[in-house]
Amino acid sequence: MESLTQTAPDTIPFITNDSLTYLERFYHWEEHIPNETFLSQAVDGTWKSYTWKEVGDEARRMASSIKAMDLPEKSNIALVSKNCAHWIIADLAIVMSGHVSVPFYPNLTAEQLNHVLTHSESRLLFVGKLDDWEHMQHGVPKSLRCISIPLGPTSGMEQWDDLIAEQQPLGDIKVPEYNDLWTIVYTSGTTGSPKGVMLSHGAYISAMQSVKKVVDLTKSRHRYFSYLPLCHIAERAVIGVGSYNCGGTIAFAESLDTFLDNLKSTMPTVFFGVPRIWTKFQLGVLSKMPEKKLNLLLKIPIINKKVKQKILDGLGLSQVEFAITGAAPCHSSIHKFYNNLGLYLHEAYGMSENSAVCSVMKEDAVKPGTVGQLYDGVEVKIDPQNGEVVMRAPWVMMGYYNEPEMTAEVIKDGWLHTGDMGELDKDGFLKITGRVKDTFKSAKGEYIVPGPIEWQFGMNNNIEQICLVGRELPQPMALVVLSDIGNTITKEEVEQSLSSAVIAINKDLVNYERIHNVVVVREVWSIDNGILTPTMKIKRPKIEEHYADKLSAWYDSGQAVVWEE
Repeated sequence: MESLTQTAPDTIPFITNDSLTYLERFYHWEEHIPNETFLSQAVDGTWKSYTWKEVGDEARRMASSIKAMDLPEKSNIALVSKNCAHWIIADLAIVMSGHVSVPFYPNLTAEQLNHVLTHSESRLLFVGKLDDWEHMQHGVPKSLRCISIPLGPTSGMEQWDDLIAEQQPLGDIKVPEYNDLWTIVYTSGTTGSPKGVMLSHGAYISAMQSVKKVVDLTKSRHRYFSYLPLCHIAERAVIGVGSYNCGGTIAFAESLDTFLDNLKSTMPTVFFGVPRIWTKFQLGVLSKMPEKKLNLLLKIPIINKKVKQKILDGLGLSQVEFAITGAAPCHSSIHKFYNNLGLYLHEAYGMSENSAVCSVMKEDAVKPGTVGQLYDGVEVKIDPQNGEVVMRAPWVMMGYYNEPEMTAEVIKDGWLHTGDMGELDKDGFLKITGRVKDTFKSAKGEYIVPGPIEWQFGMNNNIEQICLVGRELPQPMALVVLSDIGNTITKEEVEQSLSSAVIAINKDLVNYERIHNVVVVREVWSIDNGILTPTMKIKRPKIEEHYADKLSAWYDSGQAVVWEE
């Protein structure tokens, strides 16, 4: 597949007005660099590119089509699709037509899709690139009008290309007001039903103004690679909105099988990954070259630059200028691994409810084990009763859609109760120590916070996934999924590695926190089997439910390491 790297024009009219909505920012680039590539979609091994002008033309035509439907003002319009070029174009069309964009995760079951469509009161649904539409479609109310975007279903609903061919581009588009509802972002639901987070256009503007003071990505036409769900606020902010700020390009992977090839073709300059992605990259490298050998080569001045370049080229990350990790804590060993390769990971912390903007680790202000310092405009305090991080900022959500009681539970006197436990030090560095709802009580009546204990296994390259369980057990147990490296060594070596890790970790824990034993489970925890959220966070209640009938037997086995049969 050909490379997508390109040279930007010599003179670029970068945006200087920080008060523009993201829609106005799109208009800026549409006017000033109409023939430059904005979106690139991998299809059947080749790249299909769309210029800013072409994107604007299609979005405006679809906006005309939506206008012709005569929907009530500011209707909610849903979008369910894997990441693709027309996800971005459909999102633009929805806002251009004066409505509210409501994107959903592309791997919902029919029942889940029905829930969010009904709860959001969506008046129209765009359907795109999906793996299991055959089953998912049964969750769509029969009365709901559906439009298939390119790469979506080819039958059973109206087709995007047919509709835009019938329309002229919409003119005289109204610019959204600061307090207008921009989007409803449904959470991934780690502990219950998804909630619809309402974010305004003003929230986007104020958040971007603050982010720019710390990380200014507006002075170069960056290349982005989009693969994490665009319906997640972090991906949408970094990839989608980020490109509107700098006139950058966004490339979309074709499939999981072509992911690495697509990434290497793109060579992004900005790359966002959740910790599990960074870990998988690391384990992939170490499966080909043992860590001791790699560290030795990196210490040799003559060849260390070539080694770094070869590894980063192989990952498609050699041109990354700004690498971000977020959505979950990233172990210090992961940071160290990439630092040694010359790639600094900026740890960021945020959530849907605060537009994914709370704190970030700056390159010149590093404190391992924290998620950096607060963005300008953010206030944080720690609840003395349960250690919860409570914050406020101008870009906190308007509330949960159609859920006033839930809204009142998390926003009190203007302060957002995040659900995360943390500490704030005298230098303004924020440390996340767990989730309030993850805390469980053992049979001894003691409360255990699993996150910090799980994170201590981060240096063990034989483990890919871990979850501490122990409700109603005398001591907690660790359930683990082996990594590719762990699956290549002997059973005895795995047991020795895990036993040694437990002994080392238990030394620093109080008696009731100490791990009783480790269970190596057979099944990889994934999005498909419902144990991971679309952003690869573990659904702890699902783990406990999945293994509920086996926990007692594993606990009573008398073995330090148990293998699921």
